[in-house]
Amino acid sequence: MNFVFHRTYRGPLQAVILDWAGTTMDYGCYAPAVVFVDVYRRKGVPISIAEARVPMGAHKKVHIRKISQLEAVAQRWLAQHGRPPTEDDVEAMFQDFIPLQLACLADYADLVPGTLEALEDFRRRGLKIGSTTGYTGEMMKLLVAEAKRRGYEPDATVCATDVPAGRPEPWMCLQNAMRLGVYPMEAIVKVGDTLPDIEEGLNAGMWTVGLAKTGNELGLNEAEIAKLDSATLTAKLTVANRRMRQTGAHYVVDGIGDVPALLDDINARLARGERP
Repeated sequence: MNFVFHRTYRGPLQAVILDWAGTTMDYGCYAPAVVFVDVYRRKGVPISIAEARVPMGAHKKVHIRKISQLEAVAQRWLAQHGRPPTEDDVEAMFQDFIPLQLACLADYADLVPGTLEALEDFRRRGLKIGSTTGYTGEMMKLLVAEAKRRGYEPDATVCATDVPAGRPEPWMCLQNAMRLGVYPMEAIVKVGDTLPDIEEGLNAGMWTVGLAKTGNELGLNEAEIAKLDSATLTAKLTVANRRMRQTGAHYVVDGIGDVPALLDDINARLARGERP
């Protein structure tokens, strides 16, 4: 009879990797969405804020390309320009996007409520803190400075422009693990507010937590949420929760402030020999 050795990690969590917009800052993930709308408007092709949000989480140039591939947007582009959008059009819009995004990032840099408290909990547990983003390095230089002014300074930040490809590929998460000096991958939790965030974490072999209320899935800021009646809010959150769980999220909560309560459960699962 043949036997195969099976090695199982049974230690505790060692790190958490966080998204930026909609997760730790920019409640509702508005900074990129409003600029995508503006970029397309400048090309004579109106898009809705909902359409701008569809590919959220991707590298911003990839995001622009994916918007152009939405059927309704492609039809509007054809009506306006007499031809489908090309890669040259995508590149031109990305070049427009960069200064427009840089100009407004600081306006959306306030931390999501509960962020500092969650970070304090992570530090108290001895967890290292990494981060991934679809923003470019130039944009992140500005955002990192804004976050530091507000009391948030992760141990590592990796941009889509730092790796061969952004989400849903796992490279930003793996680069974080290298910079943090943490392994195995099941000792890390990925937290984000978009479906590509979840896919990124899963592809990297990490536990994943989706944030349904504070980010792109709900797509509303605190003031807008306050205007909703409870039934409408519950219905919207149910849809967001379902979409994240169908993508494979191990857990879905409202915001980053709810993440610390999950960590003991993940540690218990690791101690039992479970893996993501």
